[in-house]
Amino acid sequence: MNTSTLTMPAPVAAPLDLVSPIASDLEEVERILARSLRNKRPRVAAVVDHVRHYRGKRLRPVLLLLTARAFGKVVPAHHTLAAVVEMIHTATLVHDDVLDGARMRRRVATVNSVWGVKPSILLGDYLFTHAFHLASTIDATACRLIGEATDRVCEGELSQVMHAGDFDLTEDDYFDIIDGKTAALTACACRLGAHFAGASTAQTEALGRFGQLVGQAFQIADDLLDLVGDEKATGKSLGTDLEQGKLTLPLLHLLNNTPALLAARAKQALTAEGGVRRAALLPLLDEAGSLQYTRHRALQLSSQARAELECLPPSACKAVLEAMTDRVVHREA
Repeated sequence: MNTSTLTMPAPVAAPLDLVSPIASDLEEVERILARSLRNKRPRVAAVVDHVRHYRGKRLRPVLLLLTARAFGKVVPAHHTLAAVVEMIHTATLVHDDVLDGARMRRRVATVNSVWGVKPSILLGDYLFTHAFHLASTIDATACRLIGEATDRVCEGELSQVMHAGDFDLTEDDYFDIIDGKTAALTACACRLGAHFAGASTAQTEALGRFGQLVGQAFQIADDLLDLVGDEKATGKSLGTDLEQGKLTLPLLHLLNNTPALLAARAKQALTAEGGVRRAALLPLLDEAGSLQYTRHRALQLSSQARAELECLPPSACKAVLEAMTDRVVHREA
């Protein structure tokens, strides 16, 4: 098997416009974000304004708004809640960059690389508090769903840190971690979209499961990119999972489902010094079939997510949600 297999599968050939059905809604979300984060103190404003460079796929607001449109309507609460989930997500990115010592995100310097650790931690806290203040303008259900999801996000992040370098980590442990750190917020976004569009309890839960599965598939693809991606394409620092001792799904497969000698070589590579872990591990991952296994698991999850959309009536937004189940896996950034 040659090194040409060490990349994610190519995206589908036909380009897909994910946002045209909700373009005006996203514009309103951006206005809410800008208004909510405006600060009159120049030095604080400089740090807060920097996170506008973190604007990426807006996956969580997009999921929330598409879900709402798929059930027939978007109301003002959806715009506010889409801004809330994006603030929470951005707060986790700011804190993640501190934990990982990352120097670049979205092709710009991270907050911690410009202003340092203390301002970065406080900025993350600032974004969290603004998000919850904004959520409180909706109702108790919104606050409960967002609070539960944020609890799981923090729990997942904490669990990952506490398991750093733990060669006894199981695949179940890994899924519990990513279910918290990533999937909880995507599930929450879909539940909020469905609930505030008037969906039934069963429909809301089905879309919550859809968001959870999409979030898991997205995180697995992200873990693969950390190993085999290109920094120019992703626009962020890669290899940080390895340097922080985070055992992701391809590494767990390599350690637990290969001959003892290959697993021993993997452990040696994982503990190597001098930033050579990524290069040392790639041929081992390829030899063990760990990259292929990981891609297969991501595709399984995306297929399961697609099945949860059967409760939706046919529409352009349903078609986009279905296409997103593939897009979150087949990507380069």
